[in-house]
Amino acid sequence: MGHVPDRRPQRSGHRGTEAGAATRAKPGAAPGMDRHVEAFLEMQAAERGAARNTLLAYEADLADFAAFAASRGKAVADADAATLQGYMAGLAKAGLAARTAARRLSALRQFHRFLLREGIREDDPTGLLDAPRLARALPKYLSEAEVDGLLAAAARRAGRPGAIARAALEMLYATGMRVSELLALPRTALAGDAALLLIRGKGGKERIVPLSDAAKEAAAALVALTGGAGRWLFPGRDPRRAMTRQGFFLLLKQVALDAGLDPARVSPHVLRHSFASHLLARGADLRSLQMLLGHADIATTQIYTHVLAERLTRLVEAHHPLAAQNLSRSAGEVLP
Repeated sequence: MGHVPDRRPQRSGHRGTEAGAATRAKPGAAPGMDRHVEAFLEMQAAERGAARNTLLAYEADLADFAAFAASRGKAVADADAATLQGYMAGLAKAGLAARTAARRLSALRQFHRFLLREGIREDDPTGLLDAPRLARALPKYLSEAEVDGLLAAAARRAGRPGAIARAALEMLYATGMRVSELLALPRTALAGDAALLLIRGKGGKERIVPLSDAAKEAAAALVALTGGAGRWLFPGRDPRRAMTRQGFFLLLKQVALDAGLDPARVSPHVLRHSFASHLLARGADLRSLQMLLGHADIATTQIYTHVLAERLTRLVEAHHPLAAQNLSRSAGEVLP
């Protein structure tokens, strides 16, 4: 999706500015962490089921702002609008990517709304801040023929890597799930002849998606090959642990090369975009797609509206009377 936002911890954006780099540690465990920040992180974990990486990102972003606020003589929970505006201006001046700056602003807004809700503050100074302008990038996806070639290349691979590649790619393309959701599937996820798959997504939210026959067959073949030991549907080299994202990415790049595709164009998220784009192109609606992808907000799903525009253009060209007349006139002009 351009994209869904990356919330992995990143280095401080204030290279050479007042804020400097902040110490990174486990959420809630950093020495000297502000008690309000700690309470905010605990709320995110307990009430909203925030993932560990999300908590680490919040902590890193708030620690960076806390260092900046301290340089202005302000506590992180007492900063005024001028301090927040100075911080965001410093991010832009330091050349931080607009998407990363937007993520930090989001963390600050959520933190200050928490302070307001808890009665710690009487105002929300982030309401005066303007969000960084983000370029609207269209999602990158493969054509249906390219996906077919990728699946065929996975099916040609022998042994355990081949079985993993085929099952993973069939399931990713059949469901549109995220790679983190795929690798977290237990071996029992496909018990019996179930036509539906239960996926646990971001924040522990669950959704049910249909599974194609090809995906079920590929997953069953993988289970038969790897045996009954272990908890995970996609085990790593150590069957007691799930396959790592890095290990899967490497396998996917090898399959892309076998399919004659540029590995730089192929990733699990590109397959997710391909799933969504191909469904819309064949008549699916945005609301159904939102449910299948597990998007909390329909606005996130609307990045695929370029596909709807292309489909509507073809529909008008194929069925509108005036379009047919224009085609006839064009054909008549080239006839002798």
